Amino acid sequence: MKSFYFSLVILFSIVANSQSKFTPEWSKGIIWYQIFPERFNNGDPTNDPKVTDQNGAYPFDDTSAFQIHPWTSDWYQLQPYEQQNGKDLYYNLQRRRYGGDLQGIINKLDYIKSLGVNAIYLTPIFWSPSSHKYDALCYHHVDPTFGPDPEGDVAMMKNENPLDVKSWVWTKADLLALKLIKEVHARNMRIIFDGVFNHMGMKSFAFEDVQKNQQASAYSDWFSIDSWDDPAKGTTFQYKGWFGVKTLPEFKEDEKGIVAGPKAYIFNATKRWMNPMDKGIQDGIDGWRLDVAYDVGHPFWKDWRRWVRSINPTAYMTAELVSPIEKTRPYLEGDEFDATMNYNFAFIVHDFFIQDKLASTVTQFDAQLATLREAFGNDVALNMQNLMNSHDATRLASAVANPDGKKFGDWGAYFNWSQKSNNKEYNARKPTAAQVQKQKLIAAFQMLYLGSPMIFYGDEAGIWGGNDPDCRKPMVWDDKTYDAETYNPDQSTHEPDAVAFNKDLYNWYQKFMVLRNNYKSIQLGNYTTIAKDDAQKLYVFSRKYQGEEVLVCINRSDKPVNFTNELLKTNKFKEVFSNKVMKTVTIEPMNLVVLSRR
Repeated sequence: MKSFYFSLVILFSIVANSQSKFTPEWSKGIIWYQIFPERFNNGDPTNDPKVTDQNGAYPFDDTSAFQIHPWTSDWYQLQPYEQQNGKDLYYNLQRRRYGGDLQGIINKLDYIKSLGVNAIYLTPIFWSPSSHKYDALCYHHVDPTFGPDPEGDVAMMKNENPLDVKSWVWTKADLLALKLIKEVHARNMRIIFDGVFNHMGMKSFAFEDVQKNQQASAYSDWFSIDSWDDPAKGTTFQYKGWFGVKTLPEFKEDEKGIVAGPKAYIFNATKRWMNPMDKGIQDGIDGWRLDVAYDVGHPFWKDWRRWVRSINPTAYMTAELVSPIEKTRPYLEGDEFDATMNYNFAFIVHDFFIQDKLASTVTQFDAQLATLREAFGNDVALNMQNLMNSHDATRLASAVANPDGKKFGDWGAYFNWSQKSNNKEYNARKPTAAQVQKQKLIAAFQMLYLGSPMIFYGDEAGIWGGNDPDCRKPMVWDDKTYDAETYNPDQSTHEPDAVAFNKDLYNWYQKFMVLRNNYKSIQLGNYTTIAKDDAQKLYVFSRKYQGEEVLVCINRSDKPVNFTNELLKTNKFKEVFSNKVMKTVTIEPMNLVVLSRR
């Protein structure tokens, strides 16, 4: 009988272990770099969007004067062409196009690689009239203005039947996306695309047909339609838009998730980018980031995951979720996603490092990290995209310049408070040297903590800015000369803030990214708290993997702190950059010391 129970214990242990390990090996502990393509680099000025390419995008003005916005101009300054329409800055910010494209990303892959990046996440690149492209016209084509022949691409697409995969063509923009994937892989990096499967744009092929043909449309059952145009019944065409936004009509869902029509289309588009032309997954993307995953039913995600993994068994799937642990847990049980954009990590780090008077204690910080780290199992924890900002959040460089305001974890309140358009008191100026030092400490912690750090393009270059749209400034490159930021949103002025590539900050990011890539213990090791001193604001933790250990000593205070313990006295730890043996450590204010033994 004992042997029977022993066998059951072994069996349950094997099952539990297999269930806990469902994420790809390649994505554990890697460094992510998020790119907003329209603002990253203009590699091909011949494909720059025209004003008519904005048709259907807010603020619905494709007739006013327009030009490609000067890349190096003062962000808040209205240019002469913008002044002609008589509208304010925030109206015009939505009309701006800087000309970033796929060739621009390809041209900068060596820069990204040299920084220490292992994988790239692109916000949407599919055809869309907006700068952000979360209002897709389709999922099976790259935006023509991201490729070398916009007019030719549009002409090619006109002959397609979106419901017939065999009729789908490969435009020049599509082919350039495949070249981008190839070039990324050639540098031993990975790349994922953004899947926006809750809604499409109002100018999408499907929704335009529904508007035109109503119930007779081949896509009539694709969207959440409340009523049709029917003079006899006295009803007009009404439908649900995501978050009430009518330019983003939502797909219809039932108890099985997204209904059959759009589901089949999404599945076909998914395969197209994962196994292009059926030539093999080596030519396709390595996974997906899923937009507003919380607004799509679980049954769809379960089916979609099975489909994705049938195409590529090592594909990575990460979800946009801004929810507490218990609400996030159902998405991370092995049958939906491998990870999330880890906003909960950002909330905890924000409270400890960025807040001053309102900062959490070292003990609270450590406890909150442990709760989050252990919430979904180590397999998931190693894959979580530990970010501090994104295209939907205040730049880290501006977050550190605005301590003791709203809590980042109060997502909705913080989102609005950190927008200069909603909060005139928000500090959108260049951060001070002390504030940049705080950013450095946070960046180093990101690179040394358990999980997969993700930085937003330009964090390393010193870009600052409040929440959307200010977090989406054009990338600051070291070979460009930029106008100083002098203008306020109301077009009044302040003392100039010089804008330039921050080489010192770049070197700091690169140093810690390279360090992470050189130590398996930082990428994959366990996490042990060694010391937590609330009075001195000292925090020490260990990362250990096989015979290698890294010790990280952080001083969150404004005074130097000394640290030593038995571990240091007996284990011959060396400072990682100088290789000097250290038995006691002095950590400068708002700084850290990293030690290792192998």
